[in-house]
Amino acid sequence: MKRTLWSMLIVCYLVTVVLVFLFLNTYGMNLLEKRLIKDKEDLLVKEANLINSEYMANLYDKKLTQQEFATQLKSIDTYLNIRVWIVNPGGVVIIDSDARSNIPLISINEIDPTFLDKTISVNTRLGNVLKEPMLSVIQTVNYNYQFRGYIVLHTPMSSIRETAVVYFDIINICLLLFFPILLAIFVYIYFLTVKPMRHLIKAAMEYSAGNFDYQINMRGSSEFRELGATLTYMANELSQLDNYRKKFVANISHDFRSPLTSIKGYVQAMLDGTIPQDMQEKYLGIILFETERLNKLTASLLELNQLENRGALLDIVSFDINHIIKKTAESFEGACRSKKVTLNLVFASEETYVDADVGKIQQVLYNLLDNAIKFSHNNSKIKISTEEKGEKVFVSVKDYGIGIPKDSIKKIWERFYKTDASRGRDKKGTGLGLSITKEIIQAHNENINVISTEGVGSEFIFTLKKTVT
Repeated sequence: MKRTLWSMLIVCYLVTVVLVFLFLNTYGMNLLEKRLIKDKEDLLVKEANLINSEYMANLYDKKLTQQEFATQLKSIDTYLNIRVWIVNPGGVVIIDSDARSNIPLISINEIDPTFLDKTISVNTRLGNVLKEPMLSVIQTVNYNYQFRGYIVLHTPMSSIRETAVVYFDIINICLLLFFPILLAIFVYIYFLTVKPMRHLIKAAMEYSAGNFDYQINMRGSSEFRELGATLTYMANELSQLDNYRKKFVANISHDFRSPLTSIKGYVQAMLDGTIPQDMQEKYLGIILFETERLNKLTASLLELNQLENRGALLDIVSFDINHIIKKTAESFEGACRSKKVTLNLVFASEETYVDADVGKIQQVLYNLLDNAIKFSHNNSKIKISTEEKGEKVFVSVKDYGIGIPKDSIKKIWERFYKTDASRGRDKKGTGLGLSITKEIIQAHNENINVISTEGVGSEFIFTLKKTVT
Protein backbone atom coordinates (compact mmCIF):
# COMPACT_ATOMS: atom_id res chain seq x y z
CA MET A 1 0.00 0.00 0.00
CA LYS A 2 2.77 2.40 0.95
CA ARG A 3 4.71 1.85 -2.27
CA THR A 4 1.60 2.13 -4.41
CA LEU A 5 0.36 5.33 -2.82
CA TRP A 6 3.83 6.86 -2.81
CA SER A 7 4.36 6.02 -6.48
CA MET A 8 0.99 7.53 -7.34
CA LEU A 9 1.89 10.75 -5.52
CA ILE A 10 5.32 10.91 -7.23
CA VAL A 11 3.77 10.35 -10.66
CA CYS A 12 1.17 13.03 -9.91
CA TYR A 13 3.93 15.42 -8.82
CA LEU A 14 6.09 14.78 -11.92
CA VAL A 15 3.11 15.11 -14.27
CA THR A 16 2.20 18.40 -12.58
CA VAL A 17 5.74 19.74 -12.97
CA VAL A 18 6.02 18.72 -16.64
CA LEU A 19 2.59 20.04 -17.57
CA VAL A 20 3.21 23.38 -15.86
CA PHE A 21 6.56 23.84 -17.64
CA LEU A 22 5.16 22.81 -21.01
CA PHE A 23 2.09 25.00 -20.64
CA LEU A 24 4.00 28.09 -19.54
CA ASN A 25 6.80 27.76 -22.07
CA THR A 26 4.51 27.16 -25.05
CA TYR A 27 1.01 28.51 -24.72
CA GLY A 28 1.97 30.87 -21.90
CA MET A 29 4.95 32.21 -23.84
CA ASN A 30 2.76 32.82 -26.87
CA LEU A 31 0.20 34.70 -24.79
CA LEU A 32 2.91 36.83 -23.19
CA GLU A 33 4.44 37.73 -26.57
CA LYS A 34 1.03 38.77 -27.88
CA ARG A 35 0.52 40.92 -24.81
CA LEU A 36 3.95 42.54 -25.15
CA ILE A 37 3.32 43.20 -28.86
CA LYS A 38 0.03 44.87 -27.98
CA ASP A 39 1.71 47.00 -25.31
CA LYS A 40 4.45 47.94 -27.81
CA GLU A 41 1.83 48.84 -30.42
CA ASP A 42 0.17 51.19 -27.93
CA LEU A 43 3.55 52.78 -27.18
CA LEU A 44 4.33 53.28 -30.88
CA VAL A 45 0.90 54.79 -31.52
CA LYS A 46 1.40 57.14 -28.57
CA GLU A 47 4.82 58.23 -29.85
CA ALA A 48 3.47 58.68 -33.37
CA ASN A 49 0.73 60.96 -32.04
CA LEU A 50 3.30 62.87 -29.99
CA ILE A 51 5.58 63.39 -33.00
CA ASN A 52 2.65 64.43 -35.15
CA SER A 53 1.33 66.98 -32.66
CA GLU A 54 4.61 68.36 -31.29
CA TYR A 55 7.14 68.28 -34.15
CA MET A 56 5.54 68.05 -37.58
CA ALA A 57 4.16 71.62 -37.56
CA ASN A 58 7.71 72.98 -37.05
CA LEU A 59 8.90 70.99 -40.02
CA TYR A 60 6.14 72.14 -42.36
CA ASP A 61 6.38 75.77 -41.13
CA LYS A 62 10.13 75.73 -41.92
CA LYS A 63 11.00 76.38 -38.28
CA LEU A 64 13.19 73.27 -38.38
CA THR A 65 15.27 71.95 -41.17
CA GLN A 66 15.13 68.28 -42.04
CA GLN A 67 18.56 67.84 -40.46
CA GLU A 68 17.46 69.49 -37.21
CA PHE A 69 14.26 67.46 -37.19
CA ALA A 70 16.23 64.23 -37.74
CA THR A 71 18.43 65.15 -34.77
CA GLN A 72 15.38 65.39 -32.52
CA LEU A 73 14.11 62.05 -33.76
CA LYS A 74 17.47 60.42 -32.94
CA SER A 75 16.80 60.89 -29.20
CA ILE A 76 13.63 58.85 -29.53
CA ASP A 77 15.59 56.20 -31.41
CA THR A 78 18.31 56.19 -28.77
CA TYR A 79 16.21 56.07 -25.60
CA LEU A 80 13.16 54.14 -26.76
CA ASN A 81 14.78 51.95 -29.42
CA ILE A 82 12.21 53.19 -31.92
CA ARG A 83 13.29 53.93 -35.46
CA VAL A 84 11.29 56.80 -37.00
CA TRP A 85 10.68 57.46 -40.68
CA ILE A 86 9.08 60.55 -42.11
CA VAL A 87 7.55 59.61 -45.46
CA ASN A 88 6.30 62.06 -48.09
CA PRO A 89 2.97 61.54 -49.90
CA GLY A 90 4.77 59.69 -52.68
CA GLY A 91 5.98 56.99 -50.31
CA VAL A 92 9.62 58.14 -50.17
CA VAL A 93 11.43 58.19 -46.80
CA ILE A 94 12.73 61.73 -46.44
CA ILE A 95 13.93 61.53 -42.80
CA ASP A 96 15.35 58.47 -40.93
CA SER A 97 16.18 58.63 -37.23
CA ASP A 98 18.80 55.89 -37.61
CA ALA A 99 22.00 57.89 -38.00
CA ARG A 100 23.92 54.73 -38.81
CA SER A 101 21.82 54.07 -41.86
CA ASN A 102 23.59 54.89 -45.09
CA ILE A 103 20.66 53.83 -47.22
CA PRO A 104 19.70 56.43 -49.88
CA LEU A 105 16.17 57.70 -50.15
CA ILE A 106 13.81 54.73 -50.01
CA SER A 107 10.62 54.43 -52.04
CA ILE A 108 8.38 52.24 -49.90
CA ASN A 109 5.72 51.98 -52.58
CA GLU A 110 8.24 50.37 -54.93
CA ILE A 111 9.10 47.72 -52.30
CA ASP A 112 5.58 47.08 -50.94
CA PRO A 113 2.73 49.12 -52.41
CA THR A 114 0.31 48.04 -49.68
CA PHE A 115 2.52 48.78 -46.68
CA LEU A 116 1.48 52.41 -46.15
CA ASP A 117 -2.19 51.43 -46.31
CA LYS A 118 -1.81 49.47 -43.09
CA THR A 119 -1.97 50.73 -39.54
CA ILE A 120 0.02 47.92 -37.87
CA SER A 121 2.56 45.63 -39.47
CA VAL A 122 4.20 42.73 -37.63
CA ASN A 123 7.54 41.20 -38.71
CA THR A 124 8.15 43.99 -41.21
CA ARG A 125 11.22 43.50 -43.49
CA LEU A 126 10.56 45.65 -46.61
CA GLY A 127 12.95 43.66 -48.70
CA ASN A 128 16.46 44.18 -47.32
CA VAL A 129 15.86 47.70 -46.08
CA LEU A 130 15.42 46.63 -42.43
CA LYS A 131 18.14 44.49 -40.86
CA GLU A 132 15.70 42.41 -38.77
CA PRO A 133 11.93 41.87 -38.45
CA MET A 134 10.19 44.91 -37.03
CA LEU A 135 6.88 45.83 -35.44
CA SER A 136 5.70 48.86 -37.40
CA VAL A 137 3.05 51.51 -36.86
CA ILE A 138 1.96 53.72 -39.76
CA GLN A 139 0.14 57.02 -39.18
CA THR A 140 -0.95 59.50 -41.79
CA VAL A 141 -0.02 63.17 -41.36
CA ASN A 142 -2.44 66.00 -42.17
CA TYR A 143 -1.53 69.62 -41.77
CA ASN A 144 -3.75 72.61 -42.59
CA TYR A 145 -6.30 70.19 -44.00
CA GLN A 146 -3.78 68.79 -46.45
CA PHE A 147 -2.33 65.31 -46.65
CA ARG A 148 1.41 65.69 -45.99
CA GLY A 149 2.63 62.06 -45.76
CA TYR A 150 3.24 59.43 -43.10
CA ILE A 151 5.00 58.80 -39.81
CA VAL A 152 6.34 55.23 -39.65
CA LEU A 153 7.75 53.87 -36.38
CA HIS A 154 9.70 50.60 -36.15
CA THR A 155 10.79 48.61 -33.10
CA PRO A 156 12.65 45.27 -33.32
CA MET A 157 10.62 42.11 -32.76
CA SER A 158 13.74 40.64 -31.13
CA SER A 159 13.50 43.13 -28.28
CA ILE A 160 9.92 42.01 -27.60
CA ARG A 161 10.99 38.37 -27.57
CA GLU A 162 13.96 39.19 -25.33
CA THR A 163 11.61 40.91 -22.88
CA ALA A 164 9.31 37.86 -22.94
CA VAL A 165 12.28 35.57 -22.31
CA VAL A 166 13.35 37.71 -19.34
CA TYR A 167 9.86 37.49 -17.87
CA PHE A 168 9.77 33.75 -18.37
CA ASP A 169 13.20 33.31 -16.86
CA ILE A 170 11.86 35.01 -13.75
CA ILE A 171 8.73 32.84 -13.79
CA ASN A 172 10.75 29.66 -14.27
CA ILE A 173 13.06 30.60 -11.40
CA CYS A 174 10.00 31.12 -9.21
CA LEU A 175 8.68 27.75 -10.31
CA LEU A 176 11.99 26.09 -9.49
CA LEU A 177 11.66 27.53 -6.00
CA PHE A 178 7.99 26.54 -5.77
CA PHE A 179 8.33 22.92 -6.91
CA PRO A 180 10.37 21.81 -3.86
CA ILE A 181 7.64 23.34 -1.71
CA LEU A 182 5.07 21.45 -3.77
CA LEU A 183 7.09 18.25 -3.28
CA ALA A 184 7.09 18.87 0.49
CA ILE A 185 3.31 19.27 0.33
CA PHE A 186 2.97 15.93 -1.49
CA VAL A 187 5.18 14.27 1.12
CA TYR A 188 3.09 15.83 3.89
CA ILE A 189 -0.10 14.55 2.24
CA TYR A 190 1.52 11.11 1.99
CA PHE A 191 2.28 10.95 5.70
CA LEU A 192 -1.04 12.59 6.53
CA THR A 193 -2.96 9.81 4.78
CA VAL A 194 -0.76 6.73 5.06
CA LYS A 195 -0.19 6.80 8.82
CA PRO A 196 -3.88 6.73 9.79
CA MET A 197 -4.53 4.34 6.94
CA ARG A 198 -1.99 1.91 8.39
CA HIS A 199 -3.79 2.06 11.74
CA LEU A 200 -7.09 1.34 10.03
CA ILE A 201 -5.62 -1.56 8.03
CA LYS A 202 -4.08 -2.99 11.19
CA ALA A 203 -7.42 -2.64 12.99
CA ALA A 204 -9.28 -4.32 10.12
CA MET A 205 -6.83 -7.23 10.18
CA GLU A 206 -7.19 -7.59 13.95
CA TYR A 207 -10.98 -7.55 13.71
CA SER A 208 -10.94 -10.06 10.86
CA ALA A 209 -8.81 -12.32 13.09
CA GLY A 210 -11.42 -12.08 15.86
CA ASN A 211 -9.56 -9.63 18.10
CA PHE A 212 -12.47 -7.25 18.71
CA ASP A 213 -10.76 -5.65 21.73
CA TYR A 214 -8.16 -3.93 19.52
CA GLN A 215 -8.34 -0.18 20.07
CA ILE A 216 -7.97 2.45 17.33
CA ASN A 217 -6.27 5.57 18.66
CA MET A 218 -6.60 8.36 16.12
CA ARG A 219 -6.38 12.08 16.79
CA GLY A 220 -7.84 15.05 15.01
CA SER A 221 -11.22 15.55 13.45
CA SER A 222 -10.55 14.22 9.97
CA GLU A 223 -12.55 11.67 8.01
CA PHE A 224 -10.01 9.05 9.11
CA ARG A 225 -11.06 9.56 12.72
CA GLU A 226 -14.70 9.14 11.71
CA LEU A 227 -13.80 5.99 9.81
CA GLY A 228 -11.89 4.73 12.86
CA ALA A 229 -14.91 5.37 15.07
CA THR A 230 -17.07 3.51 12.55
CA LEU A 231 -14.69 0.55 12.55
CA THR A 232 -14.68 0.53 16.37
CA TYR A 233 -18.46 0.55 16.41
CA MET A 234 -18.50 -2.25 13.84
CA ALA A 235 -16.06 -4.25 15.97
CA ASN A 236 -18.26 -3.81 19.03
CA GLU A 237 -21.28 -4.97 17.07
CA LEU A 238 -19.34 -7.94 15.69
CA SER A 239 -18.15 -8.77 19.20
CA GLN A 240 -21.71 -8.75 20.49
CA LEU A 241 -22.82 -10.75 17.48
CA ASP A 242 -20.06 -13.27 18.10
CA ASN A 243 -21.02 -13.58 21.75
CA TYR A 244 -24.66 -13.86 20.77
CA ARG A 245 -23.81 -16.54 18.20
CA LYS A 246 -21.94 -18.58 20.81
CA LYS A 247 -24.75 -18.17 23.31
CA PHE A 248 -27.33 -18.98 20.64
CA VAL A 249 -25.53 -22.17 19.63
CA ALA A 250 -25.17 -23.19 23.28
CA ASN A 251 -28.82 -22.49 24.08
CA ILE A 252 -30.28 -24.11 21.01
CA SER A 253 -28.02 -27.11 21.47
CA HIS A 254 -29.24 -27.46 25.05
CA ASP A 255 -32.90 -26.99 24.16
CA PHE A 256 -32.71 -29.48 21.30
CA ARG A 257 -30.50 -31.99 23.08
CA SER A 258 -32.75 -32.46 26.12
CA PRO A 259 -35.91 -33.61 24.28
CA LEU A 260 -33.88 -35.55 21.71
CA THR A 261 -32.07 -37.38 24.51
CA SER A 262 -35.41 -38.24 26.14
CA ILE A 263 -36.93 -39.42 22.85
CA LYS A 264 -33.89 -41.53 21.98
CA GLY A 265 -33.69 -43.05 25.46
CA TYR A 266 -37.35 -44.02 25.60
CA VAL A 267 -37.37 -45.42 22.05
CA GLN A 268 -34.29 -47.54 22.73
CA ALA A 269 -35.79 -48.75 26.00
CA MET A 270 -38.94 -49.84 24.13
CA LEU A 271 -36.93 -51.58 21.43
CA ASP A 272 -34.74 -53.56 23.81
CA GLY A 273 -37.68 -54.43 26.10
CA THR A 274 -36.54 -52.40 29.10
CA ILE A 275 -39.97 -50.71 29.19
CA PRO A 276 -42.72 -53.33 29.47
CA GLN A 277 -45.52 -53.41 26.92
CA ASP A 278 -48.11 -52.16 29.37
CA MET A 279 -45.98 -49.08 30.22
CA GLN A 280 -45.19 -48.05 26.64
CA GLU A 281 -48.29 -45.89 26.25
CA LYS A 282 -47.12 -43.66 29.09
CA TYR A 283 -43.70 -43.14 27.56
CA LEU A 284 -45.13 -42.68 24.09
CA GLY A 285 -47.04 -39.76 25.60
CA ILE A 286 -43.75 -38.34 26.90
CA ILE A 287 -42.18 -38.79 23.47
CA LEU A 288 -45.14 -37.00 21.87
CA PHE A 289 -44.80 -34.15 24.40
CA GLU A 290 -41.09 -33.76 23.64
CA THR A 291 -41.81 -33.89 19.91
CA GLU A 292 -44.35 -31.11 20.24
CA ARG A 293 -41.79 -29.14 22.24
CA LEU A 294 -39.26 -29.50 19.43
CA ASN A 295 -41.90 -28.52 16.88
CA LYS A 296 -42.81 -25.42 18.90
CA LEU A 297 -39.15 -24.45 19.24
CA THR A 298 -38.56 -24.82 15.48
CA ALA A 299 -41.71 -22.85 14.62
CA SER A 300 -40.71 -20.06 17.01
CA LEU A 301 -37.23 -19.82 15.49
CA LEU A 302 -38.65 -19.62 11.97
CA GLU A 303 -41.17 -16.96 12.97
CA LEU A 304 -38.55 -14.90 14.79
CA ASN A 305 -36.21 -15.05 11.81
CA GLN A 306 -39.03 -14.02 9.49
CA LEU A 307 -39.91 -11.06 11.70
CA GLU A 308 -36.29 -9.89 11.96
CA ASN A 309 -35.90 -9.99 8.19
CA ARG A 310 -39.18 -8.09 7.80
CA GLY A 311 -40.43 -10.96 5.70
CA ALA A 312 -43.79 -11.16 7.44
CA LEU A 313 -46.40 -8.87 5.96
CA LEU A 314 -48.73 -7.34 8.51
CA ASP A 315 -52.46 -7.43 7.83
CA ILE A 316 -53.40 -4.10 9.39
CA VAL A 317 -57.10 -3.78 10.23
CA SER A 318 -59.17 -1.88 12.78
CA PHE A 319 -60.43 -4.05 15.66
CA ASP A 320 -61.54 -3.85 19.28
CA ILE A 321 -58.47 -4.63 21.41
CA ASN A 322 -60.68 -5.18 24.48
CA HIS A 323 -62.49 -8.00 22.71
CA ILE A 324 -59.18 -9.66 21.70
CA ILE A 325 -57.95 -9.43 25.31
CA LYS A 326 -61.13 -11.15 26.55
CA LYS A 327 -60.79 -13.97 23.98
CA THR A 328 -57.10 -14.48 24.82
CA ALA A 329 -57.84 -14.50 28.56
CA GLU A 330 -60.51 -17.16 28.06
CA SER A 331 -57.93 -19.51 26.53
CA PHE A 332 -56.02 -19.51 29.85
CA GLU A 333 -59.04 -20.52 31.94
CA GLY A 334 -57.64 -23.98 32.67
CA ALA A 335 -54.17 -22.72 33.60
CA CYS A 336 -55.64 -20.04 35.88
CA ARG A 337 -57.91 -22.57 37.57
CA SER A 338 -55.02 -24.93 38.31
CA LYS A 339 -52.96 -22.15 39.97
CA LYS A 340 -56.01 -20.31 41.33
CA VAL A 341 -54.93 -17.16 39.50
CA THR A 342 -57.52 -14.44 38.93
CA LEU A 343 -57.45 -12.34 35.74
CA ASN A 344 -58.62 -8.79 36.35
CA LEU A 345 -59.58 -6.97 33.11
CA VAL A 346 -59.71 -3.17 33.38
CA PHE A 347 -60.66 -1.21 30.26
CA ALA A 348 -60.77 2.56 29.85
CA SER A 349 -63.91 2.26 27.74
CA GLU A 350 -66.26 -0.47 26.63
CA GLU A 351 -64.70 -0.59 23.15
CA THR A 352 -61.20 0.52 22.16
CA TYR A 353 -60.36 0.25 18.48
CA VAL A 354 -56.78 0.03 17.24
CA ASP A 355 -55.07 -0.39 13.85
CA ALA A 356 -52.88 -3.51 13.90
CA ASP A 357 -52.51 -7.15 12.81
CA VAL A 358 -55.09 -9.05 14.88
CA GLY A 359 -53.29 -12.40 14.77
CA LYS A 360 -49.90 -10.93 15.70
CA ILE A 361 -51.29 -8.85 18.57
CA GLN A 362 -53.18 -11.88 19.88
CA GLN A 363 -49.87 -13.75 19.86
CA VAL A 364 -48.27 -10.91 21.85
CA LEU A 365 -51.07 -11.06 24.43
CA TYR A 366 -50.79 -14.86 24.59
CA ASN A 367 -47.03 -14.72 25.24
CA LEU A 368 -47.36 -12.03 27.92
CA LEU A 369 -50.25 -13.78 29.70
CA ASP A 370 -48.51 -17.15 29.48
CA ASN A 371 -45.41 -15.66 31.19
CA ALA A 372 -47.50 -13.80 33.76
CA ILE A 373 -49.38 -16.97 34.81
CA LYS A 374 -46.23 -19.07 34.70
CA PHE A 375 -44.32 -16.82 37.09
CA SER A 376 -47.22 -15.85 39.36
CA HIS A 377 -47.72 -17.32 42.82
CA ASN A 378 -50.74 -19.48 43.54
CA ASN A 379 -53.84 -17.56 44.65
CA SER A 380 -52.59 -14.33 43.06
CA LYS A 381 -53.99 -11.82 40.55
CA ILE A 382 -53.03 -10.64 37.10
CA LYS A 383 -54.24 -7.27 35.85
CA ILE A 384 -54.78 -6.61 32.14
CA SER A 385 -55.72 -3.06 31.25
CA THR A 386 -56.05 -0.64 28.33
CA GLU A 387 -55.73 3.13 28.43
CA GLU A 388 -56.10 5.74 25.70
CA LYS A 389 -53.58 8.60 25.50
CA GLY A 390 -53.78 10.86 22.47
CA GLU A 391 -53.34 8.79 19.32
CA LYS A 392 -52.03 5.76 21.23
CA VAL A 393 -53.58 2.93 23.20
CA PHE A 394 -51.47 1.54 26.07
CA VAL A 395 -51.97 -2.16 26.87
CA SER A 396 -50.65 -3.43 30.22
CA VAL A 397 -50.19 -6.96 31.55
CA LYS A 398 -49.24 -6.84 35.24
CA ASP A 399 -48.56 -9.77 37.59
CA TYR A 400 -47.59 -9.97 41.26
CA GLY A 401 -45.23 -12.90 40.95
CA ILE A 402 -41.53 -13.52 41.38
CA GLY A 403 -40.42 -10.50 39.29
CA ILE A 404 -37.27 -10.15 37.22
CA PRO A 405 -33.81 -9.54 38.72
CA LYS A 406 -32.50 -6.03 37.99
CA ASP A 407 -29.47 -7.29 36.04
CA SER A 408 -31.70 -9.41 33.81
CA ILE A 409 -34.29 -6.85 32.72
CA LYS A 410 -32.30 -5.74 29.65
CA LYS A 411 -31.60 -9.35 28.64
CA ILE A 412 -35.12 -10.77 28.67
CA TRP A 413 -35.63 -9.75 25.02
CA GLU A 414 -32.69 -11.89 23.87
CA ARG A 415 -33.28 -15.25 22.24
CA PHE A 416 -33.27 -18.22 24.61
CA TYR A 417 -32.61 -16.00 27.61
CA LYS A 418 -34.05 -17.31 30.87
CA THR A 419 -33.40 -15.85 34.27
CA ASP A 420 -31.93 -18.19 36.86
CA ALA A 421 -35.10 -17.81 38.91
CA SER A 422 -37.24 -18.99 36.00
CA ARG A 423 -35.24 -22.00 34.86
CA GLY A 424 -36.68 -24.30 37.45
CA ARG A 425 -40.26 -23.28 36.64
CA ASP A 426 -40.11 -22.86 32.86
CA LYS A 427 -39.72 -26.44 31.69
CA LYS A 428 -41.89 -25.99 28.58
CA GLY A 429 -40.67 -22.55 27.54
CA THR A 430 -38.36 -21.99 24.60
CA GLY A 431 -36.93 -18.66 25.73
CA LEU A 432 -38.18 -17.10 22.48
CA GLY A 433 -41.58 -15.74 23.52
CA LEU A 434 -40.45 -12.26 24.55
CA SER A 435 -38.09 -11.98 21.55
CA ILE A 436 -41.02 -12.72 19.22
CA THR A 437 -43.22 -10.30 21.17
CA LYS A 438 -40.76 -7.44 20.80
CA GLU A 439 -40.24 -8.10 17.08
CA ILE A 440 -44.01 -8.05 16.47
CA ILE A 441 -44.44 -4.74 18.31
CA GLN A 442 -41.46 -3.19 16.50
CA ALA A 443 -42.88 -4.41 13.17
CA HIS A 444 -45.90 -2.24 14.01
CA ASN A 445 -43.51 0.71 14.68
CA GLU A 446 -44.63 0.70 18.31
CA ASN A 447 -42.83 0.25 21.66
CA ILE A 448 -42.90 -2.28 24.49
CA ASN A 449 -41.37 -1.79 27.95
CA VAL A 450 -41.17 -3.67 31.22
CA ILE A 451 -41.26 -2.52 34.83
CA SER A 452 -40.26 -5.20 37.31
CA THR A 453 -39.12 -5.62 40.88
CA GLU A 454 -37.80 -8.95 42.08
CA GLY A 455 -40.20 -10.54 44.55
CA VAL A 456 -42.95 -7.99 43.81
CA GLY A 457 -43.99 -8.61 40.21
CA SER A 458 -43.66 -7.41 36.59
CA GLU A 459 -45.64 -5.17 34.27
CA PHE A 460 -45.31 -5.27 30.48
CA ILE A 461 -46.72 -2.26 28.61
CA PHE A 462 -46.95 -1.90 24.83
CA THR A 463 -48.55 0.69 22.57
CA LEU A 464 -50.79 0.44 19.53
CA LYS A 465 -52.08 3.05 17.12
CA LYS A 466 -55.60 4.19 17.97
CA THR A 467 -58.14 4.04 15.17
CA VAL A 468 -59.08 7.51 13.97
CA THR A 469 -62.83 7.84 13.66
